[in-house]
Amino acid sequence: MRELLERHRERTAKVDWAYHEFLPLKELRANPDFLPKLSPTVYLAVETALFTEVNLPWFTSGLTQIFKGSLAPMQEFIHDWTSEEDQHGLLLETYLLLGDNGDHRERSRLRKQIVRVGWEPHIEDHFQAIAYTAMQELATQVFYLRVAHFCQDEDPLLARALRRLARDEVLHMAFYRDAVKAHLEVEPDYVEPLVKIMLEFAMPGAGMKDYATRSAILARQGVYGPDHYFNLVVDKLWKEWDVPALMPKAETARAAQRKIISQHEKLGRIAARYAVRAAPGTREKDAARIALQQQEDMLAVAEN
Repeated sequence: MRELLERHRERTAKVDWAYHEFLPLKELRANPDFLPKLSPTVYLAVETALFTEVNLPWFTSGLTQIFKGSLAPMQEFIHDWTSEEDQHGLLLETYLLLGDNGDHRERSRLRKQIVRVGWEPHIEDHFQAIAYTAMQELATQVFYLRVAHFCQDEDPLLARALRRLARDEVLHMAFYRDAVKAHLEVEPDYVEPLVKIMLEFAMPGAGMKDYATRSAILARQGVYGPDHYFNLVVDKLWKEWDVPALMPKAETARAAQRKIISQHEKLGRIAARYAVRAAPGTREKDAARIALQQQEDMLAVAEN
């Protein structure tokens, strides 16, 4: 784990964590109307991402409690992760304010409400926390890439900013993903708690009042739906962790492995049917394009 942490720190030492360059400050001084008004779908997507990011204090608090007593590198990483995630919500909020997008007062009211509710992690131990956060970081990266693709013609500067945030998520996902892999290599019986996380996963933003409605709209509009989640998150980590090839010793772990293999096949069929029904001939191309972007981001991270 210490090696994973040091590798992460070597990579992040080369990253410029200032985000002001993703705000068109010079252009706005010359023309206050420089930024376009976002479409309802794009605004909804950005606002939903913002409402997830603003709960960072609760995420930090929850993960800190879970990692108490675990390996020191995991506890240290939470501090690194928090400092690196800190400006994501600020960038999104500032972008919406500068473009005068949305109802600022209502957004502020909802933000306060969401932060007040907080985040209650239904996670039992440090391994489940690592697995959960690996999935969450990858899902967030894919979401940002999907929204960036969707708004490219509408607001290319916003798309650029979202791709920058997605690159950050890759750094964090890589640490958690490799930590899960290291645990499974030492003890394949960890597949049992892994199955629980993979089958019951829900984004931390799922606690917001109208999350289901927001998700349904974004899925219907082709921004981010069940097919994207399965193909670009679940299946990707499934292959990274090589779940079918694990050789657990405990019978309960073997039973969990059999269960998730069966469920994975079913989820794959459901995702394929959804993609065809949602947008025949286009969703597959979108998934392939996002997968390519993920590979490029991972190569960039590895090179750093």
